[in-house]
Amino acid sequence: MLQPLVTVPIVGMELEAFAVLLIAALAGGAFGAALGALPSFVFTGFVVFLGEGIAILQDEIGSEIGVAGAGDIATGITGTIGFGAVTGPHIAFAGGVAATAYAGRTYPEMEPNDWDYHFGKDILYAFGTKPDILAVGAVFGAVGMLITRVMGGLGFPTDNIALSVVATAFLARLAFGYPIVGKVGGSSVLDMSPFEREEKRMAADGGTETDRLATEPWLPHQYKWSGVTAIGIVGGLLGGYIWLETGSYFMGYAISAMSLLFLNLGVEKIPVTHHITLLGTVGAVIAMPAMGSELVALLAAGAFGAISGLLGEVSQRVFYSHSGTHVDPPAMAIAEFMLVLGVLYLVGLLPNAGYLSL
Repeated sequence: MLQPLVTVPIVGMELEAFAVLLIAALAGGAFGAALGALPSFVFTGFVVFLGEGIAILQDEIGSEIGVAGAGDIATGITGTIGFGAVTGPHIAFAGGVAATAYAGRTYPEMEPNDWDYHFGKDILYAFGTKPDILAVGAVFGAVGMLITRVMGGLGFPTDNIALSVVATAFLARLAFGYPIVGKVGGSSVLDMSPFEREEKRMAADGGTETDRLATEPWLPHQYKWSGVTAIGIVGGLLGGYIWLETGSYFMGYAISAMSLLFLNLGVEKIPVTHHITLLGTVGAVIAMPAMGSELVALLAAGAFGAISGLLGEVSQRVFYSHSGTHVDPPAMAIAEFMLVLGVLYLVGLLPNAGYLSL
């Protein structure tokens, strides 16, 4: 049976336990707005890295003394904190994304001079202590928690944290008056050539909005099909190898998330790979029991990483590049890919569904 990352559904929870969870999610969403969406996600990486590291250590110690299992400490750090109310992407990152969308409409004067896209996409921006922006983050953090818990409780066969990140981003677009897709600047939603020609967006009255490009790719250094495929294979192979050597489903994801610290600090051309390393891990997890070969599992990891990278790129071209807020391409790729794998597992075509079938 498929299990969500966060396993306690809302139905059946005691009122006090639900109140504690809700208050924590409100604080987590506000925390994400205060730090900024991307910085909060970097913290996700560090916390999950810590939890997975402890789990590996406890497994090693347990095997030495004949006791199995990683223990409650590691589970608590990874699940309750890393993927929970403190730094869970569906809460902290979602709160930061919604806060940025709100600020893009309400406080355009806050936009940094070096930001080339609509301010509603600047997920690097930390909003500090501004009460109304923190309130927006809090509300969306709570909504993200509710979506994840409800869908997990229903047994929806995908990564419901990633699904919630996507859902709250679209809700923020609707709430603050942004189009779901936006005005397409090229010949189709997949056409990135207006960005390459540095074409400017046309205003509704036919004039030119000189401060916005006609097409705004998610990552100017990571949108060409060949490059996305290459980093997908590389990241997928590494994610699979990490799992083969450690047994950790989320260590590769954590390393990828931590690497975004350098992107946040302005280091050029840092790739975004957490959706790639995570699905690379899943590819190895699925292939290993079916084929019984580490080499085949590693090759499957590379293939899954490439597919996930390409799914993220297609998603950004459709839903990110033409509107004015951040809808997360990695979360879309994870939710889409894991839904396919979850369904295939449920109908008996796969031996497992990676971390969903833990």
